[in-house]
Amino acid sequence: MPVKPDQIRVIGCGMIAREILAVCEQLGLDHIDLKCLPAMWHHFPAKIAPGVETAIAEARDEGFENIFVAYADCGTGGYLDTVCKKHGVERIAGPHCFSFYMGNDAFADDSDDLITTFFMTDFLARHFETFLVKPLGLDRHPELRDMYFGNYTRLLYIAQTLDADLEANAKQAAEFLGLAYEKRHTGYGELAAALQKASAA
Repeated sequence: MPVKPDQIRVIGCGMIAREILAVCEQLGLDHIDLKCLPAMWHHFPAKIAPGVETAIAEARDEGFENIFVAYADCGTGGYLDTVCKKHGVERIAGPHCFSFYMGNDAFADDSDDLITTFFMTDFLARHFETFLVKPLGLDRHPELRDMYFGNYTRLLYIAQTLDADLEANAKQAAEFLGLAYEKRHTGYGELAAALQKASAA
């Protein structure tokens, strides 16, 4: 099927796929065509920039002229920005999704107070066992918990939605990790404005 002139390919992180779709539904952005890359790449950030570059090339081959990258830097050390600049595409601003959910300026202002904070999103609350516990081997070697999380003092659940089940999961995760629990309802933060701006370009 040929690409319509107003269609935009959004290349997004699998960790925020549900949130991107929710924003598109809320704002009526039905001309966004979403292509998600594996959420598990966050354990291997060196894969993100090359993967995005491949996805950009594939989008061009499919006929998309308008492309937006729904990733923050996400541990690529600026390499993702190099890829985006090379191909003339924009990405959502920020060092990681925790920042753009909270608001990049607000996150930067509070950064000194957040050094010992472990962040949890709706995605992580939903997939804590499969995305974090098992890949880190904590289900088999619980003694590793303090090695990985000993420098943290609290778990901050930045919630995109008001979901009692997810909040219960987040509290259980904090208990499992031995961290104090705190919650802030951020909604989708700057993700919504970024998608709306990209879709209007």
